[in-house]
Amino acid sequence: MDKKSFDSPFWYGMFGGIVGGALLVALFLWGGLYRTSTGLSTTGRGNQETKVTLQEDSAIIEAVKQVSPSVVSIVSTRNVQGFFGNFEQTGAGTGFIIQANGLIATNKHVVSDQAKYTVLTSEGKSYDAEVVATDSLNDLALIKISATNLKAVDLGDSDALKVGQRVIAIGNALGEYQNTVTTGVVSAMGRSITAGSSDGTSEKLEGLIQTDATINPGNSGGPLVNLAGQVIGINTAIDLQGSQIGFAIPINSAKSAIDSYVASGKISRPMLGIRYINITKEISALNDLPVNMGALVVAGDGANQPAVTPGGPAAKAGIKEGDIIISIDNQKIDENHSIISILRKYKPGGTIAVKLLHDGKEVKVSVKLGELK
Repeated sequence: MDKKSFDSPFWYGMFGGIVGGALLVALFLWGGLYRTSTGLSTTGRGNQETKVTLQEDSAIIEAVKQVSPSVVSIVSTRNVQGFFGNFEQTGAGTGFIIQANGLIATNKHVVSDQAKYTVLTSEGKSYDAEVVATDSLNDLALIKISATNLKAVDLGDSDALKVGQRVIAIGNALGEYQNTVTTGVVSAMGRSITAGSSDGTSEKLEGLIQTDATINPGNSGGPLVNLAGQVIGINTAIDLQGSQIGFAIPINSAKSAIDSYVASGKISRPMLGIRYINITKEISALNDLPVNMGALVVAGDGANQPAVTPGGPAAKAGIKEGDIIISIDNQKIDENHSIISILRKYKPGGTIAVKLLHDGKEVKVSVKLGELK
């Protein structure tokens, strides 16, 4: 099976430039949205539409007012050896305050370089920042500044989102325009992408929110907000081959990571120990599979990418290459419920009941989860 047939080209990163006579532009995962306006009629229906529009605009204004004080710009600075000698390279991303004591959430790729990081608050104050934790399952990182009595955001419930629901993206657009606001809708839920960066690395991200709210370079790590002023996602990627297609990490996926860090000082994630592809109707038809949903356990392209990790939790439970995982603890695996999104609710050491098709027969096995390193 050709793995590339299931991948789409995505790019992510932090918007960057070079200071000191040279210019470097680093391209990252952002989405685009061009909105047009249309005139309203003067009929009764037109008046009705005007009233709805005014109510919606008021909600957007209030939501932005509530969240903006908690949105920060993240600036990186590092020395780089170039053709004409050393120069200073800078980059910019976005984050948002999740605790009054200076704990901030952002994207992992925003703080992936060996650099000095500075946080600029909406009030114009500057703080040195330290990366305190990164998430092995998500494009998520936590950073810390030495400050108190900061205004933290209200984290919402991303599981309650509906397609078509209005959302707002706030971020440090182009690394220059702090707290830029764009609006759009939730275009889809449960999206899976393979996101690549300019350095050639890539990461598979699952269970994402798709939105058409404009996500500009520099917005990465910023909040996606509902009309109640609650953060329901973390802006992380765009599809460069399309338009108006951006992606955000659901905030419920980040909550478990935040809770883990607060409790133990690190982000601990459970490990099942398999490689797999999500089964769709198209994949099922192409590979003559007996089901059109679930997860097919398959090996990767490389010799060091086995379908089942030797000695891992799945291997100990008897799961093998070619098996199809149907459900975990009675939650069916489908386009809206991937294995990764389900496992985020569990802790290492927990036990799950896995229903699967093995040699054409439906069986159930118990798996004790390991810890992802």
